[in-house]
Amino acid sequence: MEIGLSIEAENKIGVLHKITGIIFELGGNILYTQQFLKDNDVGFIYMEIEIDDVKKLEDELKKCKFIKSFEIHNTLKKIFGKRVIIIGGGAQVAEVARGAISEADRHNIRGERISVDTIPLVGEENLYEAVKAVAKLPRVGVLVLAGSLMGGKITEAVRELKKNGIIVISLKMFGSVPKEADLVVGDPLQAGVLAVMAIAETAKFDINKVRGRIL
Repeated sequence: MEIGLSIEAENKIGVLHKITGIIFELGGNILYTQQFLKDNDVGFIYMEIEIDDVKKLEDELKKCKFIKSFEIHNTLKKIFGKRVIIIGGGAQVAEVARGAISEADRHNIRGERISVDTIPLVGEENLYEAVKAVAKLPRVGVLVLAGSLMGGKITEAVRELKKNGIIVISLKMFGSVPKEADLVVGDPLQAGVLAVMAIAETAKFDINKVRGRIL
């Protein structure tokens, strides 16, 4: 079974190695991990693990004196589900988000889990770095680019993103990004709705049937 594991541990060399060693000994497979410092003395570790004996893992972690506290819970994939990422100009991002959130609400009521993340940005370099980084984020299903002009290095990042299997929807805008997007939509509200429908299991919308079109 897949579980989420949140740990607060002492900030010491070798702590992560010892924890992963315990998981290895129990035949567990680490699917995802993230760690950061809460303060100088305490580190936070989050993992998603595929493991059979959860009770044995719990017993082994309780023996570790360097662990201050831990919790076994559902994975973020199950809690927050697939992600819609919206990047671009503030006004356009807000409208796309409005459509995406409304549509996600309809599907989440029916048992899906789709979350919406946004960041308003301007400038080719900033947008390029943000789009490129989307491939490194977990659970991303679709990216919506909302703006008036995007091209150059941003287009390069879009090409790379599509190679990772992430759907890219663009608003109708100037620049070369719309030519590389899977779908171009004129209405920001509709773009948000279609972004959610493209990754929702409870929707009948198939991006492959409209790929390359301008709506």
